[in-house]
Amino acid sequence: MDIISGFIEHIIFSNRDNGYTVFSLTTDTEEITCVGALHAVGVGESVRLTGEYVTHDLYGRQFAFSGYEVIRAGDEASILRYLSSGAVKYIGPSTAKKIVDAFGKDTFRIMEEEPEMLAGIKGISMKRAQEIGAIVTSMQDLRKVMIYLQKFGISASLANRIYARYGAEVYSVMDENPYRLAEDIEGVGFKTADDIALSAGIRADSPFRIRSGILYTLSLATGQGHIFLPKESLIGRATQILNADEEYVLLECENLAMEGKLIKKEVDGMTRFYPPAFYHMELLCARMLLDLDISVFPDTGRIREKIKSLEDPEVPLEERQRDAIVAAVSGGVTVITGGPGTGKTTIINVLIKYLVGSGDDFVLAAPTGRAAKRMSEATGYDSSTIQRLLGLAPSDSDKRAFSYEYNEDNPLEVDAIIVDEMSMVDLPLFRALLSAIVPGTRLIMVGDTFQLPSVGPGSVLKDMIASGCFNVVRLDRIFRQSEKSDIIVNAHRINDGIVPALDNKSRDFFMLERNEADTILKNIVDLVSQKLPKYVNAAPFDIQVLTPMRKGVLGVENLNPVLQRHLNPPDPGKREKEYGNVIFREGDKVMQIRNNYRLEWEVRTQHGIVADRGIGVFNGDMGVIDRIDELSEVCEVVYEDDHAVMYPFADLDELELAYAVTIHKSQGSEYPAVVIPLLTGPKPLFNRNLLYTAVTRARKCVVIVGSRDTVAHMTKNADELNRYSSLDEAITQIHLGKTEYK
Repeated sequence: MDIISGFIEHIIFSNRDNGYTVFSLTTDTEEITCVGALHAVGVGESVRLTGEYVTHDLYGRQFAFSGYEVIRAGDEASILRYLSSGAVKYIGPSTAKKIVDAFGKDTFRIMEEEPEMLAGIKGISMKRAQEIGAIVTSMQDLRKVMIYLQKFGISASLANRIYARYGAEVYSVMDENPYRLAEDIEGVGFKTADDIALSAGIRADSPFRIRSGILYTLSLATGQGHIFLPKESLIGRATQILNADEEYVLLECENLAMEGKLIKKEVDGMTRFYPPAFYHMELLCARMLLDLDISVFPDTGRIREKIKSLEDPEVPLEERQRDAIVAAVSGGVTVITGGPGTGKTTIINVLIKYLVGSGDDFVLAAPTGRAAKRMSEATGYDSSTIQRLLGLAPSDSDKRAFSYEYNEDNPLEVDAIIVDEMSMVDLPLFRALLSAIVPGTRLIMVGDTFQLPSVGPGSVLKDMIASGCFNVVRLDRIFRQSEKSDIIVNAHRINDGIVPALDNKSRDFFMLERNEADTILKNIVDLVSQKLPKYVNAAPFDIQVLTPMRKGVLGVENLNPVLQRHLNPPDPGKREKEYGNVIFREGDKVMQIRNNYRLEWEVRTQHGIVADRGIGVFNGDMGVIDRIDELSEVCEVVYEDDHAVMYPFADLDELELAYAVTIHKSQGSEYPAVVIPLLTGPKPLFNRNLLYTAVTRARKCVVIVGSRDTVAHMTKNADELNRYSSLDEAITQIHLGKTEYK
């Protein structure tokens, strides 16, 4: 190993997350490019590096260091060089010279121990002198913390957040209870805190560890859609995660409940544990729904006459559809539910005509941009995402926090709100929507209860219907024009537990029986790139592969790079960016994989003029990479609603290729054609619900590639993945005046 010393002349590149830095080091004899992990060290500082010389194919000779030591500047020239670099706020070259001329080699001691003496320098007030002293001390403290936290394997970005949260208290936190990191710092999960704690010597049976593991178990459950877990399930899951005794886990569950960090409820002999936020959220939603459901006694005869006058004479409504419109215009809360081809869109269109004719103000909304766009195309009226309707606004202080412009203090001033694709609405989004609606506003919710539930926690649509407290209109008749579509007919067969027709006599529903994964993969490529685009008159990018799984040969992680090679191969004219194990290329089809409430978007005209702008890109949004700029280190993605979003390279972990997506991620979407690979998979996942959702995503053509036995098994498997929620109970209990839910 070699050792070199010098001062940092210029920082060429620095990764804020892992500290990887490229910089120029000036030694006594030469200037050397150095690469390695460097934390809390800036331009002008002197360092001693341990490492070895390497030769980079593109950048030539470099010094790759594995260790470093900061050398405190001792001579006046070094002190002046450091202070002149701008490393210390408020001190530039001119002020730096005055300070060093006044205090010489004693400069740093003065700045740290007697900063008030800096006020003797012309241009530095007493207040500014104290601020400089605080900055220098803070920089020294941060450096010490960085070095201290490095031994626990903590990244630079996380170390900065830890120091910002705890300051000098960080040492006692790490010594006594590192699991506080998981509770106090956004983005630090139990696994990270556990690794840190175990490396810090915390015992595996520590109460701090058990409690943190329980909260982590519940957070995983909410990520899977649950609002609570039964005691047995929570104990079992937490015991497995912690590798701890059940009695310890149960004891700490009880302790957390006593402290209010969990809500414990006994319901019908079952002990439940809720995260407090979601328990109270269900109660709040139940109360707000019941407050909105104002009973009126309208002249239904007059309403029905008006509806008939608005119908298309060639395609008149059937009585159940008229019932839905009567309920919507005369009640406070109405749910309209039914599968494809049962006339939901027709009802919405006639309902809009009714509201327009009555002079009522209304808005249309859906949970996702894709669903909102479909609603606009079907009605001819503007529709927006629920988030945009509510006026999403990020927090100035917290990167992950957000608020809504419209809320209980500033409600929406409309007479009616029509929400489509309600099966996709999770509990937190529903709470936000209800908070912005005042009694007297009609809330009309349209959805298909047989679709997969929302990605986020809760079973809002199903629970509202199950409560039996609201006006629900169920549509179960397939209309004549829809009977011509085997996609719709087979979707209803699947829903009824009847295996769909797989004889390939259809014009829009096909089965290619293949029993080997590699063969299925080749067929998928051929279908997407060659056969289906011509058949449905669409671009290959519009054909969507929907798969049940992420892993395996037929999972999205393998399908996407294969499809990328065929649909968007490498090209000298297309720039690329490798991030992790994914290559992003200009022209790639991509998907946002988590909600980001701070990302800004713009809609531009063909001449590049900004016509609209806003914030927020959400889990499941799909777009195309328009350009990659290596110089600015940004990737621009244009989404389906023409929203252009700039992603810094450091944020590319929020994107993944989307030539193939999981069926869960396809909710609310519609594609000209879908290809569904079905071979083998876990029984609980391969169920009727999943197959029905995949089939109903197609507009013109469905092709299933795989095993007929698997299709039959999924059709017969009515077991849905059990989702623990209790909004229906909360609604019922409050409606009945039961005090335990108040």
